[in-house]
Amino acid sequence: MVEIKNLTKYYGQKAAVKNISFTVEDHEILGFLGPNGAGKSTTMNIICGVIPSSSGTVTINGFDIAKDPIKAKRHIGFLPEIPPVYPDMKVKEYLTFVAGLKGVPGVKRKAQVAKAMDRLRITDVAGRLIRNLSKGYRQRVGFAQALLGEPDVLILDEPINALDPEGIREMRTLFQRLNQEDGTTIFISSHILSEVDLLADTIGIIQHGKLLTELPIEEIHKHQTDYISLQVDDVTRVAALLENMRITNFSVLDKEFIHIYDSDISGKALSKAIIENGIGLESMGRKQDTLEDFFFQLTEEEK
Repeated sequence: MVEIKNLTKYYGQKAAVKNISFTVEDHEILGFLGPNGAGKSTTMNIICGVIPSSSGTVTINGFDIAKDPIKAKRHIGFLPEIPPVYPDMKVKEYLTFVAGLKGVPGVKRKAQVAKAMDRLRITDVAGRLIRNLSKGYRQRVGFAQALLGEPDVLILDEPINALDPEGIREMRTLFQRLNQEDGTTIFISSHILSEVDLLADTIGIIQHGKLLTELPIEEIHKHQTDYISLQVDDVTRVAALLENMRITNFSVLDKEFIHIYDSDISGKALSKAIIENGIGLESMGRKQDTLEDFFFQLTEEEK
């Protein structure tokens, strides 16, 4: 379990993180979301003891990261946004080195390195220099080092950056296996909200260093609604047309898009009315709110 209480971090006079509190429960996957500069990486670096907080506490399975860092860090596997790999070392050599730094006993070291490479599908590049690997493979090596020591808490900052679609799917499967089969607690940030939606039990959203919400993903799904999305060349005229048709539950998003939240509307009748009024209809389709919609609605309200 990771417990964050009243966490604050100042850089000079600017607060990067402002008095945030939340808990990542045992065996949970928590998706940590926010725009660039929101405070995600700062929070993760504080949790892992990379940087100190200005105030507040972080405990990992009961150990305070500031007061008892050695014991706390034994429970953590950390993958920062930029993987901490040594380019002049070979993959297996580097992972063996990291396993030693983490205190993995010599008799277990070889087996753990082999297991981590197998899980990340990097056994075939074990003898290659890290500097000669693609960005995606370096990301895999960074993730492999996070698994060494068999941590029960993984802190993953943008772990699927630089991966292709197949790699993203492989990582999703690995996260689920680690969580469901090994009972690993996972705290993950990502800009790919559709992936977080598939993985997370709980969502935390941060903006301007402030925690906006922490909700179970089921709660978010409960509030997702069906709607008709219209792309037109004149939203003002379409809005007036909808009101004349006694359709009031709609939202004008921008200069092209309107969302209509009345499920009883006939799409055929609607498109016919738009065209008969000489309005250009670029596209129309029935859709459902996503985690992305929820995220942008919440963060736009806080701007």
